[in-house]
Amino acid sequence: MESMFGFQSQRRRMSFDSLKRLGHISPAVQSHLKHVYLTLCSALAFSALGAYLHIALNVGGTLTTVGCLAAIAFLISLPPSQGHQRNRFALLMSAALLQGASIGPLLDLVLHFDPRILVMAFVGTAIAFGCFSGAAIVAKRREYLYLGGLLSSALSILLWLQFAASIFGHSSTTFTFELYFGLLVFLGYMVFDTQEIIERAHHGDMDYIKHALTLFTDFVAVLVRVLVIMLKNAQEKSEEEEKRKKRY
Repeated sequence: MESMFGFQSQRRRMSFDSLKRLGHISPAVQSHLKHVYLTLCSALAFSALGAYLHIALNVGGTLTTVGCLAAIAFLISLPPSQGHQRNRFALLMSAALLQGASIGPLLDLVLHFDPRILVMAFVGTAIAFGCFSGAAIVAKRREYLYLGGLLSSALSILLWLQFAASIFGHSSTTFTFELYFGLLVFLGYMVFDTQEIIERAHHGDMDYIKHALTLFTDFVAVLVRVLVIMLKNAQEKSEEEEKRKKRY
C-alpha cells in the first residue's frame, strides 16, 4: 500500500513538474503555438484532400510535386507581413494539397494492398509527432537545439546515399537502411524544429505559417517512411505465407 501511494505521489509530482516547466513559455509564445498547430491541422486536412483527388481522378505525379515545391518557394519568398498573410496561408494550403496528390500513388497502392496499413501508419505517426513535439515543448529552453548539427549531418549522409544509389543502383540493404535511418532523422527533426520554433517565437519571430510548414514537412516525411516500411513488411509476410502454402 505504501509503495502504491508512493507511486501515485511520484506521478503527481512528475505531472506537476512537467506543467511547471511550461513556465519558460510566455503566453504570447503559447498563443503562437496554438496558431501553428491549428494551421498544421488545416494543412494535413488539405493534404488528405489532395490524396483523395489523386485516388478519384489520378492527378498526382511529377507536375504536382513541382507545383508543391514552387508553392513552398513562393511562400518563403513573401515577407511575413499582415498584407501577405492570406496569400501565404493560401500558398501553404495549396502546397499541402499538391503534396497530398504527390504521395497519392503510394496511398493508392497501400489501400489496394491493405487499408488497415494506412490507418495504423497515420495513427502511429500522429502519436509519434505528439510525443516528440510534446517532449520538446515540456523540455527546458534550448535543451534539444544541439541536435541541429547532428541532424544536418545525418541528412547530408542520407542525401549522399541516395545520390550514390541513383548512380550505382539500389540494393535491398541500402534501401532498408535509408528507410529506417531517414525515419530516425525526421523523428529527430520533430523535436528540434519544435524547440527551434519556440526559441524563434521568444525572439519575436511569430511567422506561424512558415513554422506550420516546417512541422508539416516533418510529419509527411515520417508518414511516408512509416507507410513504406509497413507495406514492405506486409508484402514480405504475405510472400512467406504463400510459400508455406505451396510447400504444404
